[in-house]
Amino acid sequence: MCGIAGFWTRTASGRETAQATLSRMTDSVAHRGPDDAGAWFDPAAGIALGHRRLSIVDLSEHGRQPMVSECGRFVMTFNGEIYNCRELRRMLEAEGRAPEWRGHSDTEILLAAFVAWGVDRTLERAVGMFALALWNRQSRVLTLARDRIGEKPLYYARIGDGIVFASELKALRTYPGFDARAIDRDALCLYLRYACVPAPHTIYENVRKLPAGCYVQLEFPEIWPAPRRYWSLEQVIGQGRAHPFEGSPEAAVDQLDKLLRDAVQGQMMADAPLGAFLSGGVDSSAIVALMQAQSAKPVRTFTVGFDDASYDEAVHAKAVARHLGTEHTEIVVTDARALELVPKLPTIYDEPFADASQIPTYVVAQTTREHVKVALSGDGGDELFGGYTRYFLTPRLWSRLRRVPSGMRKRIASALYSLRPDHADQFAALFQGPWSSGARDGGSRVGERLHKLANVMGAQSRTDLYRLLLSSVHHPERLALSGRELPTRIDTPEAWSVKLEFAEQVMAVDALTYLPDDILAKVDRAAMAVSLETRMPFLDHRVVGFVWSLPLSLRIPDDKPKWLLRELLYRYVPREIIDRPKQGFCAPVGEWLRGSLRDWAQALLEPARLRDEGFLDAARVDRMWQQHLTGRMNWQHPLWTVLMFQAWLDAQKNG
Repeated sequence: MCGIAGFWTRTASGRETAQATLSRMTDSVAHRGPDDAGAWFDPAAGIALGHRRLSIVDLSEHGRQPMVSECGRFVMTFNGEIYNCRELRRMLEAEGRAPEWRGHSDTEILLAAFVAWGVDRTLERAVGMFALALWNRQSRVLTLARDRIGEKPLYYARIGDGIVFASELKALRTYPGFDARAIDRDALCLYLRYACVPAPHTIYENVRKLPAGCYVQLEFPEIWPAPRRYWSLEQVIGQGRAHPFEGSPEAAVDQLDKLLRDAVQGQMMADAPLGAFLSGGVDSSAIVALMQAQSAKPVRTFTVGFDDASYDEAVHAKAVARHLGTEHTEIVVTDARALELVPKLPTIYDEPFADASQIPTYVVAQTTREHVKVALSGDGGDELFGGYTRYFLTPRLWSRLRRVPSGMRKRIASALYSLRPDHADQFAALFQGPWSSGARDGGSRVGERLHKLANVMGAQSRTDLYRLLLSSVHHPERLALSGRELPTRIDTPEAWSVKLEFAEQVMAVDALTYLPDDILAKVDRAAMAVSLETRMPFLDHRVVGFVWSLPLSLRIPDDKPKWLLRELLYRYVPREIIDRPKQGFCAPVGEWLRGSLRDWAQALLEPARLRDEGFLDAARVDRMWQQHLTGRMNWQHPLWTVLMFQAWLDAQKNG
C-alpha cells in the first residue's frame, strides 16, 4: 500500500522546479508510505511521477517506484496489491512475454502485463485493489485506473496548464495554482444528503474522483474524455441472472467456502506482519475463521470497545477470538480519547466525511498498526450478503406506504415528529416489530427510529424511499446556500435497470454507491493515516460474481440477514457465539455532543460564524442544535454531518 502523486504540464519545466513541486505533493501523503520515497521525471515532456512506499511485498530495492518497464516504454506509480500476481507472472512466462525479472513485486509483474497485454486485458485479469498512473512515453498518454470496487482512491484535476493526480486531495492542494476556496456548493448538497461526497464529485470545483472499476486516458484535449468502465457490477449481476447457480443450499455454502478461502489465502500474502480486525460480528468473524484455518500460528486480531455497553461489541469479539485461538488485542474508546481525536478528523479524511464510525475505525487502525503492518477486514459483507435490515424492510415499508394517501401520511409524520425521543420509546414499547434499521443507526433507540420513519413518510417512489432512508439531511438544498442537488447513480435509471427484486436492487445500488463512497473511503483514510494496509476478501470480484449468481432466497431467506454467510461461519464457530442482533460499528455521538464535545460543537455552530462563512443556513442549523441539546429531538446524524463540514472548513482556513 502506498501513496501516489504526479503532474503533467503542457510546457516543459526545469527539473529543480518539478522536483520541488513533486516533493511537496508526495510529502503530504507520506503517511500512506513512510518506508521510502521515489520520483521519476521527464522534463522535456513535462511529466513527473511520485511515490511513497509502504513496503509489504518484496521489501528490497527491486520493488521501488515509480518503475520503468524493461522495454523503457512505460513508467508506473502504483498504490495497492495484486493478489494474483504470481498467476499473472506464470501466464506471461507461458506466453514467452516475460521480461528478465529483477524482483518479485506485484508492481513489476503488473507493469510487464501492461507491456504484453495492454490496459484493458491487464485490468480485466488483475485481482486486487489499486490506484495507478501509467505513462506511455511513446504515445504520450497518461492512464489513471482504479480497482473494481473502489478500495483505493484516486483524484485528478486540471490546474493551470497541468493535469494533476494523487491518492488524496491534500496532495493536489500543494500544487501551484490550486484554489482551495473553490468549494463546490452542489457537491456540498450531495455531502449533506449522504454524509460523504459521492464519485465522481469532490468538495472542490473542477476536481474529480475516478469512479471504481474505471480508467481514464488523458492527453491534452479541450474536452476531457469520460472514464471507461472495464468492470461493471451491473454486467456481473446480468451474467449471474443469465447463468444462475442451480445447486443445493449446501452446495452453495461449499462453493462460498472455497472461494472465500482462496480470497483470504491470496490476501494473506505479505512479507510484513499481518493481522485482522475482529468485531465479533458475522463478517469479520468469517474472515478471521478462514485466516486461522489456513495459518500455522495464531492470527493477530484487534477490536475496539466503548465505555457505553450499548455500543460495545468487544465481549463478542473476545468470545470468537477465544474459540478460534487467535492472539487478541482489545482497545477501549473513552470519551476523552474521542475528544482528542475529533479535531484531527478533517485532516485525516481530507474532504467532508461524516460517518461517525470513522472514530472507532481510526482507533482500531491506530492500535493495530502498533503490532502489524497489514490487516484483513470484513467490509463488504453487509452489501454482498444482505446484512442491513433495510434490504427487506424497505420493500415491505414501501408496499404499505403507497397505500396511504399523501395527506394522511403528512398527518402521521407530524404526529411522530411531535413525540420526544424518550416518549416515543415508551409509545413504541407497546408494539412488537423489527425496529432495527441497520448499521447506519449507530445504536439509535426505538423512538429515534420512529422519527426516522416520519422522515420517509413523504416518499413518492420506492427509489425515493431508499434515498430518504440513506439521507443524513433530508432537504439539503434548504440547508446549503446557493447549492443544488445533482443526480447520482442512485437517481439514474440504469442503476435500477437490471430486473431484480427490490431488495436486490437496493443491495446493488448500495454496492455501487454507499460501499465505495462511504465504507471504503472511511477505512482507507483511517488506516492509511497510521500507515496500515487493509485488505477486504469479500470484495474479491470472483466472490462478488458468485454471490450475485445466487437467488435472493439463499442470501436473506425469510428476512434472515446473511443466511448464506452464517451457514459458512457455523462450520468454524458455534452459532451461540454468533447469533445475536446486529449492533453496528458506530460511536455515541449524540450523547457526546451533549457532553464532552459540546463546547467544540458550539464554537463551530455559532450563528454569526455560519452567516459570515455563507455556506449553510444559520437559523436552521441553530434550531437543530438547540433541539438536540434540550432532548426535544435527536439530530445527531445531520448535526454530525454539519459539524464535519464546519471542522473541515476550519482546517482549510487554518491550513
